[in-house]
Amino acid sequence: MPKNFKEELLFTAVMAGLMVLVMAGYNIALADGFSNHFIREVLTGYPLALLVAAICDLGIIGPGVKYIFFHFIINDYMKKKQIRITLTISVMMVAGMVTLMSLFGIIVTQNFGGNFFLTYLHTWIFNLFMALPLQLIVVGPIARTILGAVQKKSAAKAAAMETKSVEE
Repeated sequence: MPKNFKEELLFTAVMAGLMVLVMAGYNIALADGFSNHFIREVLTGYPLALLVAAICDLGIIGPGVKYIFFHFIINDYMKKKQIRITLTISVMMVAGMVTLMSLFGIIVTQNFGGNFFLTYLHTWIFNLFMALPLQLIVVGPIARTILGAVQKKSAAKAAAMETKSVEE
């Protein structure tokens, strides 16, 4: 888990960057198939979707999930193993982000269909089925590995600085 704002930004950049890229491709493939313009469509929509995802993650969903989790959900059983906390927060984050980003996707593509609610529900379910395993099995472990490497490097650097200051 990120320990400061700099690590939070790195973690969000990796997590949101990969999730948005894959989910954009997934949704475009569902809507239009793999046409000649597939890559261009994904890359064209990517910057705005990434910006919206980062704002939602850092400003709405992330703080909300952490508040709910640490005030109402966490218990002694979960505290015994960090993986339980990580998985619970990840599932809650995916549910929240799919909720907002599915709405964003429908609005941007103006894909309202005949019934907005049913279109949204269909989009939400299909996105949840893709995003949850993607986050738990692929993107989450990649982001945590990168964050862990950065944290390890920072800890080694801090230890070296401390040793140097003690020697002086």
